[in-house]
Amino acid sequence: MSAINSLANIRIVLIQTSHPGNIGSAARAMKTMGLSELYLVNPKSFPDEQANTMSSNATDILENAVVVDSLLDALTDCRLVVGTSARHERSLAWDILEPRACAEQLVKQAQTAKVAVVFGRESSGLTNDELALCHHLVHIPTNPDYSSLNLASAVQIVSYECRLASLINPTEESSVEDQTEERVTADAMEGYYKHLEVAMIEADFLDPETPKHLMTRLRRLYGRVNITPSELNILRGMLSAFQKRK
Repeated sequence: MSAINSLANIRIVLIQTSHPGNIGSAARAMKTMGLSELYLVNPKSFPDEQANTMSSNATDILENAVVVDSLLDALTDCRLVVGTSARHERSLAWDILEPRACAEQLVKQAQTAKVAVVFGRESSGLTNDELALCHHLVHIPTNPDYSSLNLASAVQIVSYECRLASLINPTEESSVEDQTEERVTADAMEGYYKHLEVAMIEADFLDPETPKHLMTRLRRLYGRVNITPSELNILRGMLSAFQKRK
């Protein structure tokens, strides 16, 4: 797959968008940069004529948009997930990328797999549970004195950087190992996290009444590693063996 064609593997995910016009404007932003895959998580109103109007003839993207009930449903087959954040102040430090560095990673991974960029609600962004599904965060460095950025404008910036990265960076030949196995998908990792949490509770390592940030920290740890399906099978096999010995 060529670098330009890798744009087809970059998925834009909008969560609970309040204004249908923003969905249309986001579709227009995507189409101008060659992105085409749009997922909507519980939009307030869709389909909607206002979305069609604001798309400025990017109605094909709206017609092919996929509406789902949860963020995990939107990420099922994705191997890299980047969440957008307007804030640096979080109780846990995150691996925060600027748009250009983020786009380089997305385009590289998109040469062989689906990837996603997640945009939160217009008023409140992403919840902590939604952030937990992301491998990285991307932050657009706006004017600190006026940091308000329209949803569609944020989609435009990220989409532009992805197109720029696809034009600048030539397609890299995958290594033999990469051709054999790729990174596991988001839903496969979610199954592992649930298994891990149960095993830790059974071993009295995790107190479900006071979990603190243990699972979040573990998610971030594993998120820094490109785990393959065979490696995930080993990890789950180990957990099952430990559970049997209890």
